[in-house]
Amino acid sequence: MTPAHDPFLAERNVSRETEGRLLVFVDLLGKWTQKINLISKSTASDIWRRHILDSVQIYDFAPNKFSLWLDIGSGGGLPGVVVAALAAQFEPGARIVMIESDQRKAAFLRTALRELGLGGDVLANRIDAMAPMGADVLSARALAPLDQLLAFTERHLKPGGTAIFPKGKTVDQEIADASTNRLFQIEKHASVTDADARILTIKDIKRV
Repeated sequence: MTPAHDPFLAERNVSRETEGRLLVFVDLLGKWTQKINLISKSTASDIWRRHILDSVQIYDFAPNKFSLWLDIGSGGGLPGVVVAALAAQFEPGARIVMIESDQRKAAFLRTALRELGLGGDVLANRIDAMAPMGADVLSARALAPLDQLLAFTERHLKPGGTAIFPKGKTVDQEIADASTNRLFQIEKHASVTDADARILTIKDIKRV
């Protein structure tokens, strides 16, 4: 499973209480995945690294202070529930909101927040049907190509906010495709869990 105190988390000063919550979350993910498709079967044996730590690193690129973090297409709570666990320690006054249109997955997210003793809101609706949220931070993991993500971001991220998206081997092509009709400030960061992946931070999105 994981060492008593993971060195990856120790480097980020993650408390034992927060790590304990993440371990409870791993257990919930494993149990619920047997009923509904939360994570792929190919990664089920390596949930801690492939999903939990991969979500933890997304938090690394958030601003030091934020009031509203919006996670869209939250699915199995990766990174939404992980973000909620970290924010409870590092930014306890922040509001964490997850949008997930699948009712079964939304039920899982609410259960996870309750079992982990975390605050947060789960909105079971379509992303494009929601009124603009004005988020300080917007995240999405394994949801859609970058061009579509930026359309959601334009709607829900407040001016000056930051979008954070992990992307795989197609990242450069996705950036090129998204650049055909939008201008944006983007930075690519190495992933600590996958040498082929990058974490994108994006600001100041404007249509051409």
